[in-house]
Amino acid sequence: MEELAMLRQLIGQLQELLQLYGSFPPTNNSHYLYFHSHQQQQQPPPEEEEEWCLPNIDDSAADDYYGLVMAAGKSGRCKMLETVKPPPSKKSRKERNRGKLAGSTNTAEVMEQEIWKEFPEDLFEVVIARLPIATFFRFRSVCRKWNSLLNSHSFSQHCAQVPQGDPWFYTITHENVNSGAMYDPSLNKWHHPTVSCLPTKVILLPVASAGGLVCFLDIGHRNFYVCNPLTQSFKELPARSVKVWSRVAVGMTLNGSSTGSGYKILWVGCDGEYEIYDSIKNSWTRPGSMPSSVKLPLSLNFRSQAVLLESALYFMRSDPEGIVSYDMITGIWKQFIIPAPLHLSDHTLAECGGRIMLVGLLTKNAATCVCIWELQKMTLLWKEVDRMPNIWCLDFYGKHVRMTCLGNKGLLMLSLRSRQMNRLVTYNVMSREWLKVPGCVVPRGRKRQWIACGTAFYPCLTATA
Repeated sequence: MEELAMLRQLIGQLQELLQLYGSFPPTNNSHYLYFHSHQQQQQPPPEEEEEWCLPNIDDSAADDYYGLVMAAGKSGRCKMLETVKPPPSKKSRKERNRGKLAGSTNTAEVMEQEIWKEFPEDLFEVVIARLPIATFFRFRSVCRKWNSLLNSHSFSQHCAQVPQGDPWFYTITHENVNSGAMYDPSLNKWHHPTVSCLPTKVILLPVASAGGLVCFLDIGHRNFYVCNPLTQSFKELPARSVKVWSRVAVGMTLNGSSTGSGYKILWVGCDGEYEIYDSIKNSWTRPGSMPSSVKLPLSLNFRSQAVLLESALYFMRSDPEGIVSYDMITGIWKQFIIPAPLHLSDHTLAECGGRIMLVGLLTKNAATCVCIWELQKMTLLWKEVDRMPNIWCLDFYGKHVRMTCLGNKGLLMLSLRSRQMNRLVTYNVMSREWLKVPGCVVPRGRKRQWIACGTAFYPCLTATA
């Protein structure tokens, strides 16, 4: 019997110890088993010594003594002193992280089995619709069902209920004119999508946006394209009926609250020619001619993109300085003579909360500063409301700075450049907050890109061209 052999071995070891020491060994010897004498509530007199006697165990009484020893172990009177172990060595960070990852993996498996299998199916669309836009594209690779959400009508309704955040910016760089770069202000991060549907043999410039769609015009001012840069929903518009190849200003509006109701695109030239594209009819129409109250030529400011207030598109002009507007519902043109501030350059229109704003460079002597104005409706004059912090403007001193406004929908993105400088900043019209934007660097590249042009758009996963 194995237990009997172990018991005999232990008894033999105890007998050898008693012969060597004459008494029970000290407790710091941790290699042997010893018996504790039963401690009474009152301590025994110090002159009395405990005596140890070891019984002789034969085969017949082995079972009895084995039971006695096992009972003593259970009662706590028989204890095994463990072998002295060295102090635990310090684990490396990699080993500690490996243990944490293993624990988290087990936890994730339990959650998946116990919680997610009970998650109501109809709530998946509600939750996913409220995820950050950039996160959604990682979730699309989970399964075909989640990837098909883009074509779901119920998912579109859930997305429409989510409050609209800050716009993104679709830009074109001088070094990569055939591929765009998108900036997400919520994550302060640049994205470099591969929009395979756009033609690569021509240079396309983003000129307007509405409802998550971006309108492109080729550099020869001949063909229009509409695309959702997030989902790559793409459409090439039919040829224009008016053969005007000179530079044009472009505006874009929605027929309803989303692209499902259709959209319209307006282009207007300096000679007063203009046309409107209707996505529902998929054709260009010429509603009429420019009224005589609007002075021709328009001398449009092509550096300034159109702004939309309610149903009217506003374009900046010069000679005379001011604004011309076109109501997409009534079809009425209007002209407003508004003198520009002195020493102003590179100015462009913007809008925020139903207000028309103006942003531009104010240069006097060798000092240059970025200023913001608001149009006063009663007097039709520009009133300065904010300007870039002076400590930032010191970097412009003595330099020939040029500015391009890449977005004019509440959150402005400004590209400021000179021979010695390439800077991107954003300005929030509501909070009056200036922020520096990280440089645009292509993947696996190191050099900062020079932004040539761009437009702001509100990202929408369900917008279709």
